[in-house]
Amino acid sequence: MNSRRILAQAQFANSVGDGVYLVTSAFYFARIVGLPATEIGLGLTLGWAVGSVAGVPLGHLADRRGPRGVAVLLAIATAVAVASFMFVRSFAPFVLVACLYGTAQTGLSAARQALLAGLVEPAERTVTRAVLQATLNGGLGAGAALGGVALYLGTPSAYLTLFALDAVSFLVAAALLLRLPAVRPAPVAAAGPRLAVLRDRPYAAVTLINAVLLFYMPLLSVVVPLWIAERTAAPTWVVSALLLINTGSVLLFQVRMARRVKGLRGASSSVRQAGMVMLAACAVFALSAYGWAFLLVAAVLLVVGEMLLAAGAWEISFGLAPDDRQGQYQGFFGTGVAVARMLGPVALTTLVLGGGTIGWLLLGVIFLTAGATMAPAVRWSARSRESARSSASSLEAA
Repeated sequence: MNSRRILAQAQFANSVGDGVYLVTSAFYFARIVGLPATEIGLGLTLGWAVGSVAGVPLGHLADRRGPRGVAVLLAIATAVAVASFMFVRSFAPFVLVACLYGTAQTGLSAARQALLAGLVEPAERTVTRAVLQATLNGGLGAGAALGGVALYLGTPSAYLTLFALDAVSFLVAAALLLRLPAVRPAPVAAAGPRLAVLRDRPYAAVTLINAVLLFYMPLLSVVVPLWIAERTAAPTWVVSALLLINTGSVLLFQVRMARRVKGLRGASSSVRQAGMVMLAACAVFALSAYGWAFLLVAAVLLVVGEMLLAAGAWEISFGLAPDDRQGQYQGFFGTGVAVARMLGPVALTTLVLGGGTIGWLLLGVIFLTAGATMAPAVRWSARSRESARSSASSLEAA
């Protein structure tokens, strides 16, 4: 219980910093650093692209060297990256720091998941992950409120103060992670191929399906605000209301939703239901062109789908990963988030704003199809793992 509490405290500390960053970074890079929007977008895309590639080897490092030490170092590296943004004044250094930031953040996520897997019993991992997700949302909300102060003041010193606070939040997280018990590294003999997850085609299929479903991520932050501005008569404050519905619902209900998921079969069912609910959300978003009250209903449906997906995906990602390779497997599974952040805004704005109602419905069908294909992919991966175990047992017996 103490380990879970410390994990939650560390999650809250750095998510406050993340909330500050999410709210203020674009304005800081544009107004204080003076970068054009195209360079900001390109630099951040490159940063997350590098981060998505680095997740697996950094996760593997966590397996081989111990996830606690690697997580601490990557939290410190993230703090260094955030602090470096304070001194960036041109495009080339901005890209370098963005790559360091994306790499450290992605690797930290993988190492922290490996740490959770090593400290928490398998039956409790999904619920613990739900607690951390709720904690994350609370921290993001607190950080966003602080970021709003900088946006109101609009001065360089206000922005720099909050970037410094963001950096400190990751140092605090590193100090908290040091208080956790060390998790024994995987033995060299048990580690097998250096990056075994890259050869695991069934797990890759599961990861790809999850990545498709994660394309819901930029909906509320990018796509829906543009849809509201171009296609509805809704007041601008509705955007804040939709985000409040999302974060508040996750805080209140994510843990309860996760407790319903037991085993891979239950997880697959949860993901299938997520696809169905996301289809309904997209259909209602399409109706918002005829009345903005539909936006509130759609936001509720979307967050239900999000929580169903999260609970199922956590159980699947841990349950299908070998215990001695949790770091690299979680690093690989986590690339879906980086892909959604990189490609989601462009792909979804093109589909939805270009296609209108048809675009929304097509997006919903994509979610529905991905959710339905998760169960057979999970069964394939589970059979593959069982076959690998049987082969290893036969070799040991021989």
